[in-house]
Amino acid sequence: MPEIIIREAIAQGLREALDEDDRVFMLGEDIGAYDGAYAVTRGFLKQYGPDRIRDTPISESVIVGAAVGAALAGLRPIVEIMTINFTLLAIDQIVNHAAKLRYMSNGQFTVPMM
Repeated sequence: MPEIIIREAIAQGLREALDEDDRVFMLGEDIGAYDGAYAVTRGFLKQYGPDRIRDTPISESVIVGAAVGAALAGLRPIVEIMTINFTLLAIDQIVNHAAKLRYMSNGQFTVPMM
């Protein structure tokens, strides 16, 4: 097995998800034109196009909230938040929406997102 760095492993996993299901798309800050803050999404915009690789404004709560809505509509969003500490800015959407909707709706709704 070849040795690769974590960034390459993550990129490989993301590519597999995007290749396997047309409903999968990514959204996050600078993941398209800038190739991501850590170059994880380098070349993704060119390969998958702007409909599947979406640059967003700097608003983590909006990014996660949009992903929750997309997941409820049948898409499979992958959210990239630049660093772990910024996830706290979206904690309401993560905890009270993404994580709870399935249980609060008794299984009527699911929120399949990463």
